[in-house]
Amino acid sequence: MKKAIQIGQWAVVITLLAATAVTCSAADTAVLRNGFSIRHERRRVIGTITRLYVSADDSSFVDVPTAEIDHFEAAPAEAPPDPGKTGSASRLQRQSPAPSQSRTQLQSQAKSVQPVPDLNEVVRAASGTYRLDPDLVTSVIRAESGFNVRAVSPKGAQGLMQLMPQTASQLGVQNAFDPRANVEGGTRYLRELLERYDFDLIKALAAYNAGPQRVEQYGGVPPYYETKAYVARIVRDFNKKKLAAKAANQSAAPKTSSVKSSRTSVPANKAHKPTPQAQAKASPAPGEQQTAQ
Repeated sequence: MKKAIQIGQWAVVITLLAATAVTCSAADTAVLRNGFSIRHERRRVIGTITRLYVSADDSSFVDVPTAEIDHFEAAPAEAPPDPGKTGSASRLQRQSPAPSQSRTQLQSQAKSVQPVPDLNEVVRAASGTYRLDPDLVTSVIRAESGFNVRAVSPKGAQGLMQLMPQTASQLGVQNAFDPRANVEGGTRYLRELLERYDFDLIKALAAYNAGPQRVEQYGGVPPYYETKAYVARIVRDFNKKKLAAKAANQSAAPKTSSVKSSRTSVPANKAHKPTPQAQAKASPAPGEQQTAQ
């Protein structure tokens, strides 16, 4: 009887140790407020930043503002590869780099980028070049990356304005983690989408998130929760800035003055239209490369 009790006790200890090992090795997913999720092996809080280690040996990580993290959840287990698969699909998988390797390379490149000294100046410069409201560009950056220069989405979108590699290449952005190049390229792409959809901001934002092919397939915002929430979030943030600016201008203006402010609010579905000369010089849209992030 005593021996049976000892065996039972050891069974409990072994079970607890096994459970602890699974908990320590299981990956988690950080769900961000902008809708992205980042799978990681472990995490560490450093001041206002949460460092997410995306590789088991801690060689690659992503720094995310803690305030931009909505919650953490257990990551689903990844299915092991099927050794019995044959045909062209399996050959393509063997020839292509593993997603984890590709992501590690992106993270290594991102770690070498220094933060932007003045993001406002970068946004103003790009917005002036492509005649967009800087508040709109800032709202897109907030929704895309939460102002994280090193952001990489699970699908490979990179940098502040989350450019997909093929889109970045067509826009001439050699390093998507270079803040100036990223914002310049993303602003140009947004301008081209606005021209493509006759300055319908809602369609342009939907295309930026889900891809132009989806907008054209559904004749507007595609029925994806992520895309609908993305568009609503940007429009809400943009309008909030305009209302605040309008209130500030009204409070600062003399009551007897009849001169209106030179800065006007842009409707949620409109942007600055170019002159015929400027529109003629506009580059064609880079195609349906920007995909859901």
